[in-house]
This record gives sequence, structure tokens and C-alpha cells, in this order.
Amino acid sequence: MTSEITKSSSYVLCYTRLPQEELIYSPKLAYSMHLAYSEDGKYFRDLNHNSGVLFAKATENEDGTLNAKSLKNPFIFYMSDGSFGVVAVRTEPYGENDMQSKGKIILFTSLDLLQYKEVGLIDLKTDTYVDDVSCHYHKDKNTYVITWSDENGNYYKNLIVDISELTSASVPEKAKAFVIEPVYAGIEGIVHRNVIRVSQEVVQRLVCRLTVPTNIKIEVPESVCAVSEEELKNVKATAVYSDGTTDTKLIDWDAAGVEWDKPGTYRIKGTVHQDHYVFPVAINRADPCIAKWNGKYYFIATNDADGNHTLYMREADSIPGLINAKEALILDSNTYEGIGGLLWAPEFHVIEDELYLFHGATPGAFFYEESHVMKLRKGGNPMCAADWSRPQRVLKKDGTYLCEAGKTISLDMTNFEVNGEYYAAWSQRQFLPVDQGAWVYIAKVDPKEPWKLITDPVVITKPDYGWANNHVFVDEGPFALFRDGKLFLTFSSALIDSTYVVGLLTADKDSDLLNPESWTKTNYPLLTSRSIPGEYGPGHNAYVIDDNGTVWNTYHARPGVEGPRSSGIRRVHFDIDGYPVLDLPEYKDLNKMLAKVETNVIVK
Repeated sequence: MTSEITKSSSYVLCYTRLPQEELIYSPKLAYSMHLAYSEDGKYFRDLNHNSGVLFAKATENEDGTLNAKSLKNPFIFYMSDGSFGVVAVRTEPYGENDMQSKGKIILFTSLDLLQYKEVGLIDLKTDTYVDDVSCHYHKDKNTYVITWSDENGNYYKNLIVDISELTSASVPEKAKAFVIEPVYAGIEGIVHRNVIRVSQEVVQRLVCRLTVPTNIKIEVPESVCAVSEEELKNVKATAVYSDGTTDTKLIDWDAAGVEWDKPGTYRIKGTVHQDHYVFPVAINRADPCIAKWNGKYYFIATNDADGNHTLYMREADSIPGLINAKEALILDSNTYEGIGGLLWAPEFHVIEDELYLFHGATPGAFFYEESHVMKLRKGGNPMCAADWSRPQRVLKKDGTYLCEAGKTISLDMTNFEVNGEYYAAWSQRQFLPVDQGAWVYIAKVDPKEPWKLITDPVVITKPDYGWANNHVFVDEGPFALFRDGKLFLTFSSALIDSTYVVGLLTADKDSDLLNPESWTKTNYPLLTSRSIPGEYGPGHNAYVIDDNGTVWNTYHARPGVEGPRSSGIRRVHFDIDGYPVLDLPEYKDLNKMLAKVETNVIVK
């Protein structure tokens, strides 16, 4: 234990969970490390919606296929430098013994219990399966002591000086059994593990990052100078949240009593404005995307109502206006020869002042699905199908098609600009000779013809965590969001049922985005069925920034475990580290009890 830990410290508990029904909380989710915190070491509160924060990575075969893995009996301890270590027993995805882990335990390290590095398997030099494990660093001996038990309840210990040297452990010797003291947590499904004492700063950051903030205060200026009601609209409120973050919000002012042609001071009232979106905003519409073009907002989505054979678009003067706007047919499976059903995941992208529509299409079967790009003619009307070009299949830099039809598919292609260069990111899945699952790729594109790649594709994420290979090995639906020099690329994983989730990749905007090492993947998903009550299988995000600078997340989820995929809209908040918060519900975003405000208007 480090010298920084004082009597003002707090406590962190790690645990796993009992699996529930496959569509609610499957073993691939339950067999991961969860965290809870306590101020007194007795009563613990769960973090991250009682969902896992640390998952074991899948292993990879020579043919590119993945073997899902899980973990059991995690144990947190302090490393020699004061950072955190976690040892656990790696298992097969549903908790069975993992042959590759026989006689071994898995090691993770972390600076903050938020981001983890999987170091690898520590060889305990035994030919038996490990059932339970603990680890402590003995400062006086400059040695880690790993104590573990086998399946028959026999206990052993190994000594290791440099724990990162995975093969340097001593030969095991008999040891006394270790006991993990039970704690009261009252957390659903908990299989408790050990508790460690940590600084209050560590716990505070965990709480800020792994719980949803709540609006606790609204601040407005005591007085403002204005010469018109139009100028008064520029006076905004600052919403303060429980984690110390803020957001700027519009105010609907009642200025009826102000005489704008008569100097003086007037007391006025107002209501903090909040756009209201009841989920779902569009039933049977998946993969939604909203964009602004020439002063208008446009909405488009995959149409589940007719088996994905049509793409309809909506137009309005504002994002709320899109909810009840009329739809216009832009593309269907009969428009062009070779462009058949499964019209998937349409996205708007403005590239060098031209409007494009990226989407998936196939001449028939699923195994021929490929990314396509349509362009709006100059001066064209986005709501007029005739003003859009024929969809173009995406080409590699050598001029050949991105995918070999019938063997590999591509879909969910997105586009973004960084430092004057344009990139595409998309999901690609090889089916022959073996099904590798869907991976997310990135490449630079020609901005004049954005369906043409100008670099070789590079893989930046594979479905290697249990939440990403739940029911199927899939990473898909990437979309970029920029904030304070960071590039956030959210993506969706698992099957498009109630287990669908949203993951996160992060890169510095000035880094080499074609280098996979530039990207950091968060070990746990940002959005799951546990995030917002009543919304199951959330995913396939796209982002739009409105006229006031507010970032909105468009996504789909299911209103019920077996409900239809349907579109939702929710504001994106940003946490203490500037990372996107996708699970802030309206009632926590704005406390209605604080929404009534007053100020003095000084008319000169």
C-alpha cells in the first residue's frame, strides 16, 4: 500500500457477477471485472451501471479468427510503483477452463482503474488449472507473492521479482489458504472479490467517469445589457453538474415588460430551454443520421419497416422539426440495376462543400453487401431522388473494388476530415475461406471522389472483448466526433439484438491515424442496455452539432428486449476528462426545479 493512502482514504471493491438470461446479462458480460466504491469500507455502491470495466481479450488464430475469452476471480493489488495491478483466472467465454491458461494467470496493469493494459499470462510452472488467485507486493523483500488454489482446493504460492517478466516466477510451493473477507454491497448479482484502500482522488475520478452526472445548479448573470429582444437571446445559462462539468443552455426569456425604447432596469424571468425527445423518435428506423446542409437539417436511416429496401429522407428547419417532417423516397432496391435490397446505414457527409450519401447496398444476397457513395448534384435538392448520382462502389487505391463480391462485405462507411486530409472508416467482414468476424478499417480517401481510397486499409479495432463478440464477432458503425484536440471514434459491437453496445476508440488529432498504435480502445462500452432504462441494444451512433453548438447523438435502440430497432436522439455531454457521455437522460441533464431563472436587463 502506498504512502499516499491516509485515513481520509476511500475504498474500491472488485467483483464479477452471476450471469442472467442471454439477452440481459450473458456470461460474456458477467465474467468481467466490475467496480464499486465506499467511503467507509462497509457499504459499497456500484459503478458503470453495475457493468464490467475490465474484460479479457480474445486470442487470435493464424487464419485471423478470434477465440473469445472471459475472466473469473479478479484481484486488485498495488504494484511496486504505486500503480494498480489485477490478476485473474482467464477462462473460455462462458467460464469453462481455458486450455491455453492451464497453469497460468492473467495480469493487467492500470494507472487509474479506468484504462487497463493486458500484460499477458504469468506462468506459475504447474500443470493444473488455477481456480483462485491473489497477489501482494512485499516492499521489504522487493517481491510479489502470488497465492493461488487449484480445482481441488490445494493452495500454493510463487514469488516473482519483476511481475512483467511473465516467465520468471519461482517454482510453486505449498501455502496457507487466503481468505477474502465478504462485504455488504447489496449489488445485484455480485460475486464479491477483494477490497483495496485508495485515495479519495482516485475514487472521485472513478465516480466522475463511471456514474452519470446530475444537474445541480443553474447560473445566469445578475444583470445584462441589451437593446432588443433579439440581443437578449444571446444571454445563456450555465448548467453545473455533480461532477463539476458544465454546459451552456439557451433561455426562453419573457421580455414582455421591457420597453426597449425607454432606458432603465427591468427584472425579467425565463425558463432554461431543453429540446425534448421521447424515445423512440422514429419506430423501425435504425442507424439514424442527421446533417445540416444549406440552412436545413436532414434525417435519414435504415428502414426496417420494409426489410431494408428503401431509404427515405426528412427535411426541417431544426432538429426537433425532423420528428414529424414528411418523408421523401431517395433510393429503393428497384432504382438501379445491381443496387438491390439491404440498403443499410445511410450517412450524410459534406466533403469540400459537396454533399454525399454513404450507404451499404447489395445486388441481392447479404454476402454481396458493399459500401457505396452517392453525390448530390450542384444546386440539387437533397429531397429529390433525381438530384442524387448513381451509387458508386468503393475502390481501393489500385482501382479494384474494395471487396471481392461473395467473399468479403463492407458496410457502415463513414467519412471525416483531419488537418486537411479526408479519411474513411468502415466495417469489413471476410466470410471465405473463413468467417473472421467484422473489423473496423481506416484509409485516406480522395476528397474529389471520396469513394476512392488513396492508401491501403488498416485495421484499428477487432471484436476482441466479450461485449464485442457477444453472439457474433462484430465491430461496425464507426462515426467520428472531435473535442479539444481528441478524435473520438465510436463504434458498435455484438449482434443487433439487446446485447448491441457502443465502444470507443480515441486518438490525438495530430497523430498518425493510419497507425493502429495511435488508437486507444476503452476496455468497456460507453452505452449498453443497462445505460438508459427501457432502451435495449443501443448502437450505431452518428453526431450532429446544432446552431447553438450543442452536440446531439442519434442512435437506435429497442423499446423492449424484442422491440423493433428505433431511432433516438440525446444530447452528448462531456466528462471531466473531455470524453463523451452518451447516457445522460433529460431529467438529469436539466433539473426542472432549477429551470426558472431571473435577471436584470439594463436598457441604455
